[in-house]
Amino acid sequence: MKNVTITMDEEVARWARIRAAERNTSVSRLVGELLQEKMREEEDYRLAMEQFLAQKPQVLRKAGTKYPKREELYDR
Repeated sequence: MKNVTITMDEEVARWARIRAAERNTSVSRLVGELLQEKMREEEDYRLAMEQFLAQKPQVLRKAGTKYPKREELYDR
């Protein structure tokens, strides 16, 4: 564990103290958990984007033809 000092608005600090009390934890632990959750969300997004971008592009139309309708692409 690494100790850090943070600065926040009084309103934010009040909110954090209330939320920490509701969860029966400290503000320090609450902030750490919130940051960890944010880090995981960003990592999940990055992995999903990499997976999406790794897919082979799909040809939507041949030269001289119209683009397919949404219903045709997604079986609606």
